[in-house]
Amino acid sequence: MSDPRSALDAIGQIPDVELDIAEAALQFARIDEPDADQVPARAHLSELVREMVGMGRGIVDLEARASVLTRLLAGRYGYHGDEHTYDDFANANIIRVIERRQGMPVALGVIWLHACRAVGWPAHGVDFPGHFLIALSAKGSQVVLDVFNGGIEMAARELRALIKVVEGDKAELRPGVLQPMNARGVLLRLQNNIKSRRLQAGDVAGGLACVTDMLRIAPDHATLWREAAVLHQSLDQVAAAVRCYDHFLILVPEGDAASQARATIAGLRSRLN
Repeated sequence: MSDPRSALDAIGQIPDVELDIAEAALQFARIDEPDADQVPARAHLSELVREMVGMGRGIVDLEARASVLTRLLAGRYGYHGDEHTYDDFANANIIRVIERRQGMPVALGVIWLHACRAVGWPAHGVDFPGHFLIALSAKGSQVVLDVFNGGIEMAARELRALIKVVEGDKAELRPGVLQPMNARGVLLRLQNNIKSRRLQAGDVAGGLACVTDMLRIAPDHATLWREAAVLHQSLDQVAAAVRCYDHFLILVPEGDAASQARATIAGLRSRLN
């Protein structure tokens, strides 16, 4: 099998519309757990493609499409959210998610989006506060689904209740809460879960490694370059921190963040002399 980091580098060079979201997630999973067996996961993803082609061909109605997805993924295969060990790293590793048929919302979303892609159904991740969702779309309409809870449809009433759970009783729906995410954005949100857990556990080097791998698929993501610089700096890796700040400034040459980066670089370079 190819080196997973080389595969991620290649993914970083292709347009988002050509990105195979499940394949990219598999490469991240291989890095996260080098000893995990990816073969059964690949076989399962191929099986989902065959079944979706058989079940979904010719279906135009969004509600009918949502029903097909729910019957296959939540019904036949039993995919569901892991409510009991939510913070387990396995819930963000697509190989383990496929093995266990459970995971966190964004990891499950990768499976659902993979199934949609198999039959050419327009679908995208939804960057809902604190709870990843997916949406099927067609002709200016969309159906929002909660893949963590079996693919239930989320109309305005359900979305309003969910945002109150996430943000408190006074929270209300507002413009932007259904912000669409492209495939690359979904993958970055997936890996951000791993990065955050590593940093919360005090594993700064592990968090930095995760950010570095995220940059492989998103080399133009300025915020990640700045985050990598800060983590290198915290590990006293001065030259590497300067290189990352330099990359950040190429992407964001003006503004307060750029000024702060230049001031930090000046201080770091004085330590190199």
